Amino acid sequence: MKELVEHIARYLVTDPAAVTVTEEEKDGYIQLELKVASEDMGKVIGKQGRIAKAIRTVIKAAAIKDGKKYNLDIS
Repeated sequence: MKELVEHIARYLVTDPAAVTVTEEEKDGYIQLELKVASEDMGKVIGKQGRIAKAIRTVIKAAAIKDGKKYNLDIS
């Protein structure tokens, strides 16, 4: 799942080298943290959070296949 989020984010930003995704298991779910350059933050979040919501939707769809729960934080 980490690779999926990283792949999506790299296509959205102008500085793909600054994209990092960390994965940590907490209390029955997996916490994903997406970090991008500050100037690319708006591109990843989108107007009214639409792009971030779409990324989370893709993660939830893939998580159903894996049978796991994921949470995405963007910073």
